[in-house]
Amino acid sequence: MGSTVIGARRPRGMLLMVLPATALVTLCALSLAFGALSVPLDQVWDTLVGHAPSTRIENVVWSVRVPRTALGLAAGAALGLSGALMQALTRNPLADPGVLGVSAGAAFAIVFSVGVLGLGSVYGYIWFAFAGAMASSVLVYLLGGLGRSGTTPVKLALAGVAVTSLLFSLTSAIALTDPDALNRYRFWSAGSLANQNEEVLVRVLPFLAVGAVLALACAPALNSMALGDDVAASLGLRLGLTRIQGVLAVTLLTGGAVAVIGPVVFVGLVVPHIARVLAQYAGVGPDHRWLLPLSAALAPCLLLAADIVGRLLARPTEIQAGILVAFIGGPFFIAMVRRRRLAEL
Repeated sequence: MGSTVIGARRPRGMLLMVLPATALVTLCALSLAFGALSVPLDQVWDTLVGHAPSTRIENVVWSVRVPRTALGLAAGAALGLSGALMQALTRNPLADPGVLGVSAGAAFAIVFSVGVLGLGSVYGYIWFAFAGAMASSVLVYLLGGLGRSGTTPVKLALAGVAVTSLLFSLTSAIALTDPDALNRYRFWSAGSLANQNEEVLVRVLPFLAVGAVLALACAPALNSMALGDDVAASLGLRLGLTRIQGVLAVTLLTGGAVAVIGPVVFVGLVVPHIARVLAQYAGVGPDHRWLLPLSAALAPCLLLAADIVGRLLARPTEIQAGILVAFIGGPFFIAMVRRRRLAEL
């Protein structure tokens, strides 16, 4: 009976992945086509297969838009995966690398390393991004656990907002006192896929890959933890080891993504909820073996869509993707907080 149910769920789960995969391919094509210079899709295809109609189009597609699209895929998947993992580890539907201060910690550490220590390369400051992400996540969790009621989702969210505000104030203070740090921070802080090349992606990709492997490996344990710590422990799960693995995965995913595209918030909050709705509709239920990869596939869709819309709305300039994502995620976050009943405080 059990094997029959599992066998039935697998094809339904595979069918569930068709929708985000199709959307992702479509958005990648649009990302290569649209911008300050619009390139017809047939010319995009010709360029990709080595028959570019002109040198200008070849340079635009290969030197600008292919790295930008690939970065959106990698960073979006990292943020979606880390958000889904954080929500599962904390059993907090409001958890998100941006909301819980992880992105702000990485951002502060990067600006500190650039403005104070004079580091200028991704390999130089990415280690500070990891350290900042780890430190801020621990601080938020400790603050969220204060009081007689212990840790609650709303208290964690409020602690994250407080820590994020503090860290962004410190980040701004450093940036304003150093012209080089200010020039980097001014554009980078809005969250953008622009002005990056394939070398940056190649350097950060190993960290994101290791984080993704660690996150996906947590999926069976997360299903057990959803039943409660006591039940999970009785099933033989090593809770401490799973949480350490999860925190390490979130640190690598968030730190790597923030290092290259800036502190984009709300991607990790919104996407896992959409993934749960789709999973429920497909009948696979709250199985993290499907929810984690589904979140990793849906998040780049949101990030790339915001990036494309930002290019089209303000041509020949653009609106940063992080601004448009925040425009979507802010109301979503408010609605989620209201549903969690502020009486929990």
